[in-house]
Amino acid sequence: MRFHPLLALTLLAALAACATTPTAPSPRADAAAPAPVEGYDWFMHVEGGEAMLAYGVAQSDEVKLRFDCGVGSSRLNLIAPAMKGEREIHLESGGDTERYAAVAEPSGLHEGDLLIAEAAADAPVFQRFRRLGWIAAWRGGGREVYAAHPGSQKRVADFFARCG
Repeated sequence: MRFHPLLALTLLAALAACATTPTAPSPRADAAAPAPVEGYDWFMHVEGGEAMLAYGVAQSDEVKLRFDCGVGSSRLNLIAPAMKGEREIHLESGGDTERYAAVAEPSGLHEGDLLIAEAAADAPVFQRFRRLGWIAAWRGGGREVYAAHPGSQKRVADFFARCG
């Protein structure tokens, strides 16, 4: 049997027509929005011209991250428990990341210090947090995600609307 180039091309074309297009890989599980943690949520408090949004356990001293602002000020005070040697608050939401230089002050509620920093309320990381309802803090080389429970994401949006 002799090799015939036209026959070989015809066979290759037929095989190519039978080939299926590979399907796109399914999204990674970690690409989805993070799940809320039982017992923790975002809580907002407004008093006079001040607003506060905190992630923690309701009616307790257990607070992982807190934002304060003067209503309409467009500025935030960021407050987070400090790990030894930390001097910045590193936040991330949906791919936007910011690092804020912080001052450590003794905590009046528990052992250790609190980190305190300032930020613009309209920074990309906060705009993303406002839309997605979750933000993460990088602490001691680890990432802690603070996701709103269904229904409480409105508190996040309301807080940023008040801050301006």
